Amino acid sequence: MADLGGRRRRAFIGSFTAAGGPGIVAAAVDPVSGALTVLSSVNGVPDPSYLALSATGDTLYAVSETADGAVAAYRVTGDAPEQTGPPVPVGGSGPTHLSVFDGHVLTANYGSGSVTAVPVRADGTLARVASGVLRHTGSGPHTRRQQGPHAHQVQPDPSGRWAVSVDLGTDSVRVCALRDGSPVLHREHALRPGSGPRHLAFHPGGGYAYVVNELTPTVTVCRWDASDGSLKPLSEAAVLPGAPAGDAYPSGLVVSPDGRFVWTATRGEDVLSVFAVEGAGEALRLVGTVPCAGHWPRAVAESGGFLYVANERSGDVTWFSLDPATGLPRRAGSIAVPAASCVVLG
Repeated sequence: MADLGGRRRRAFIGSFTAAGGPGIVAAAVDPVSGALTVLSSVNGVPDPSYLALSATGDTLYAVSETADGAVAAYRVTGDAPEQTGPPVPVGGSGPTHLSVFDGHVLTANYGSGSVTAVPVRADGTLARVASGVLRHTGSGPHTRRQQGPHAHQVQPDPSGRWAVSVDLGTDSVRVCALRDGSPVLHREHALRPGSGPRHLAFHPGGGYAYVVNELTPTVTVCRWDASDGSLKPLSEAAVLPGAPAGDAYPSGLVVSPDGRFVWTATRGEDVLSVFAVEGAGEALRLVGTVPCAGHWPRAVAESGGFLYVANERSGDVTWFSLDPATGLPRRAGSIAVPAASCVVLG
């Protein structure tokens, strides 16, 4: 087992404890085969559905996707995550995503339609948030899913200057900065009404971004300008070669480190889609789809030439080798993780 700086490569898997998940699972990663081997699990907070690593890789942050909403920090210098303190309330409900930005952990709170900034101390632990909540407003044409805002993701842009939040309920992407520890809206960019944007990923060149839409099975290609924090939708690419049998529910999205491919997951069809990136990143071409080797693929991650998929309803994490010429995944193995919801690798 290879290591990085004296520490072997590991994967951390989130799960829904309310659906029988074990909490946070730590697994060793074989750098040659991509195989995962479970090392430990910890059930410190309910429903740690999304995880993020610090830049140094020694601290793991987890949302608690509950009505009260919280975030927790874990030391991950050993094989078992160790919680560093009590969970910190985020002042919003149902946090579904989090990221590290400008000395803070940002959470996207789906239920309340807001973004929260929680201060991070020098040792990686979390300070209790006193303020720092940006509340979204608006709605969309989907009468059941878009009655109000639903922030689904928040992350830094490649320049590190902006935080970008994706809101399924308002069909928009908001660009924010931190001011005195609070997220402040810089610009709001509208996507197609009823598209239901869920997650965004940037092209490694920094000039383009891709948004996977949950309410319509498409990816929106956008031009990104970090100089003024502007996002311009250019086109949409279907994630399926034909019309879905029912609601498709696209979920995860990841871009290859070399910028040649984009992969998405679609829960209603249990497939992974492969796109070839054309030009400098300004267009996507659907190469094909393959089965996800499970049921309800909620999240995808790429590392070391392998694609990892958290299949929530079949309760497993599956890894795939990737064809370097076509980007097509080939199933290589899996481990059982009940109610798996995300995978991060470090």
